Amino acid sequence: MEERPQVIVAGHICIDMIPQLPPAETRFQIEPGSLVNIGPARFSGGGAVSNVGLALHRLGIPTGLMGKVGNDQFGQALLDMIRAHDPKLAEAMIVSDDEPTSYSIVVEPPGIDRAFLHCSGANDSMIADDFDESRWAGAKLFHFGYPPIMPAISANDGAELVKLLKRVKASGLTTSLDMCHVDPASPAGKVNWHKLLEDVLPYVDLFVPSYGELAWMVGKDCADESADMSEVAKSLDQLSEKVLSMGAGVIAIKLGEKGIYLRTGANAFNPAWAGRELWHPCYQVKVAGTTGSGDCTVAGLLTAVLHELKPDEALSYATGVGACSVEEASATGGVPSLSELQQRLSNGWATHTFKNIPDRWRSATGKAVLVGPNDQSK
Repeated sequence: MEERPQVIVAGHICIDMIPQLPPAETRFQIEPGSLVNIGPARFSGGGAVSNVGLALHRLGIPTGLMGKVGNDQFGQALLDMIRAHDPKLAEAMIVSDDEPTSYSIVVEPPGIDRAFLHCSGANDSMIADDFDESRWAGAKLFHFGYPPIMPAISANDGAELVKLLKRVKASGLTTSLDMCHVDPASPAGKVNWHKLLEDVLPYVDLFVPSYGELAWMVGKDCADESADMSEVAKSLDQLSEKVLSMGAGVIAIKLGEKGIYLRTGANAFNPAWAGRELWHPCYQVKVAGTTGSGDCTVAGLLTAVLHELKPDEALSYATGVGACSVEEASATGGVPSLSELQQRLSNGWATHTFKNIPDRWRSATGKAVLVGPNDQSK
């Protein structure tokens, strides 16, 4: 019998072109009539569909991808990249004859933060009716990523996203939702994200935004991401309480180098997860690149959910996969097999240390615990 996907990863997808640029000390400007010598370019898939989907595949999870591409050269190249990993991954991809494939030119000079030239392409028009319900038949989990850069899916307070997730949830799947940065000058900047989340989150079992994204959408007077851990913790109280009150069962907030925070309500998708509050610091690694690290963290978390692990183990998986991913420059090239991840986690992998951690994050006896192989914090 043919193996059906356990996870469907849907939402934003694009192809990234990453030219090799001169080092930072070789300053250059792009001016009319000028020529700048650069190195070869590499191409890779980008967006939640590619990053989360391929990371899950590398972890051994049968996965199906549901992104939308154009019937053009970039679309064919992107589909070929996906099929090179496994032809089954691309079987549910949507191909439009009327729109271009989304692509990004990644401007990444060595030693300087990267910038993007982006064409959103077919992602702009994706709506609930683009999705064939038969494609998720037999799956256990449905993950959707990046509605802030998908205008049709987020328009009208996310009416199309509500329609889609309502259908998926009615099919018996666990639902997961991730966000991305909102550009205030884009159509997403005009969306009432507070209202959208109120409408969408009752159909979301696992909400996995980053701290900055969530603070922009629903936070008031939240601490900056770079603030002291004690200040960030106060903001996490506010943000997680608000999200759970909107109807989400579980919220996992990605904190960048500070790790990941989890809080669950009484309606958690797994009764063993109900009423928990956990934090896991990042593991220590040598960083080669952070592209896709948030998506890979999500893939680790979803893998743990599929294996019905406890929430503390799930955060170990999430931070472990995220840490492995940044050891390689590409988005998913560093993601290990599941057995390799488990072995590394069992070998006493050291975590980063932080000052001024809230006392309740240190206690293993209260409602909150510090999750990690050890507590090295001071």
